[in-house]
Amino acid sequence: MTVSLIISTYNWPEALELVLLSVMKQSIAPDQVIIADDGSGLRTANLIKSFKGRLPVEHVWHEDNGFQKTLILNKALKICTSDYIIEIDGDIILHKHFIKDHLAAAQKGYFVQGSRAMIGEQLTKKALGSKRLNFNFLTRGMTTRFNAIRFPLLSFLFKTDPCSSHNVKGCNLAFWLDDYVRINGYFNGFTGWGWEDYEFAERLINSGVKKKRLKWAAVGFHIFHPLSSRANFKPNERIYKETVENKMWRRSPGFREVAFYKSA
Repeated sequence: MTVSLIISTYNWPEALELVLLSVMKQSIAPDQVIIADDGSGLRTANLIKSFKGRLPVEHVWHEDNGFQKTLILNKALKICTSDYIIEIDGDIILHKHFIKDHLAAAQKGYFVQGSRAMIGEQLTKKALGSKRLNFNFLTRGMTTRFNAIRFPLLSFLFKTDPCSSHNVKGCNLAFWLDDYVRINGYFNGFTGWGWEDYEFAERLINSGVKKKRLKWAAVGFHIFHPLSSRANFKPNERIYKETVENKMWRRSPGFREVAFYKSA
């Protein structure tokens, strides 16, 4: 089984650098790293270039036209060469066994939600300055200390509803490429932040793919940042509710409607 790591980013190269440095520290390396870049400037492009030769990294970019995360993810997946996808945001520092844990949990017929621990604002400032990569539940400045525990042998103790799309977060999510293509990927009709992850998960579930939740495994450490604009929260929620009410498992425009994209 091969694995591609998809990293969405927008104009925060300082955070993306820490993420990529943490990818280099993985106990099991990804076969492919794709940066899904939602319109960042040259500083991000130059940072990504500096990692070529150190990581199997490819850069997929489009012009900045507001928050278009679903569109850039679909473009990034067009160049994916692996069977299995792990999706993270460009502000998630990975535990050194992050990919190892995800691969251990990979199972046909399931998508997997990993664990997210929150780094507090003051610790974030220090980490960005010092390029710190190592965090755990004892680290001062963690705001969700419980989620920072890695103890995969006890992960089975935490149960979740396998048919619920609630609390699905694309910042730490894994799925099979075949499942992604079958449901036509993310829906490009979303504008701005909100509900795109829930809606994607709902269609996976409606297509017969169940949710698996990892706790104390596949830990990602989320770098603090101010909340994104919620201006389109309600319109995006209506899209999600439409998918739920009509038990939709495929929507357009999505993955199929995006032309094949050549990486930068």
